[in-house]
Amino acid sequence: MFFLNATLDFFFYGVYVIVYSLLIILCVLIAVAYFTLLDRKVMAAMQRRKGPNVVGFWGLLQPLADGLKLLVKESIVPVNANNFLFILAPMLTFVISLTNWVFIPYTSYGSLVDVEVGVLFIFAVSSFGVYGIILAGWASNSKYAFLGALRASAQMISYEVSIGFILISVILCVGSTNLYQIILHQHNFFFWHCWYLWPQFFLFFLSALAETNRAPFDLAEAEAELVAGYFIEYSAMAFALFFLGEYSNMGRVRVLGS
Repeated sequence: MFFLNATLDFFFYGVYVIVYSLLIILCVLIAVAYFTLLDRKVMAAMQRRKGPNVVGFWGLLQPLADGLKLLVKESIVPVNANNFLFILAPMLTFVISLTNWVFIPYTSYGSLVDVEVGVLFIFAVSSFGVYGIILAGWASNSKYAFLGALRASAQMISYEVSIGFILISVILCVGSTNLYQIILHQHNFFFWHCWYLWPQFFLFFLSALAETNRAPFDLAEAEAELVAGYFIEYSAMAFALFFLGEYSNMGRVRVLGS
């Protein structure tokens, strides 16, 4: 009877983990899709134009149309590229960007993978995302892609150091590297850490822009010099995976900052 109960508990826990993981992935993908729409709407407003407004009401179905378009397009691999690494690079970037979300607490019970050193785990996992960028630039066998990969990886590694030092201030105030304990500390004191650590918060904001290659730190995708950077040779779903990974990292840094 004990063995049967233990087996059932293990089975239901496995089903819970699978359903929870799929729900997280689905929510992240939907959020990333509409991050792109928000980004395009803001840029259109800055340039005094309408932006996406045809597909769906106010253009709300535009991300779904873009995803379908990229899904049915032909994926082209350059003749002189390293085929295995060329295909592996976007998959690696996308999977690593999603892996970070299992450490983020969503409910009062904590995160899906609740570890005591959650902040360190996120930094350890996110640091592997650089390998996807380097592999993409090297496997493409293109000077533009290679230079873009070097520029992007150098920028990401540099600003990961500054983000780490900034988060040490929060860790010292809380006394724990567990993300759920950091959230509880903010709840118990009725205000966020950004109010009394506002200099660090300002530096974190600038470092986050550089970490995610957003303007004015978008030198890795300088159209005038490197065309589109490290993913210039990618098309169809391979390009979409890089895009999803980049915007997923934007969301991860945003959640980490809050």
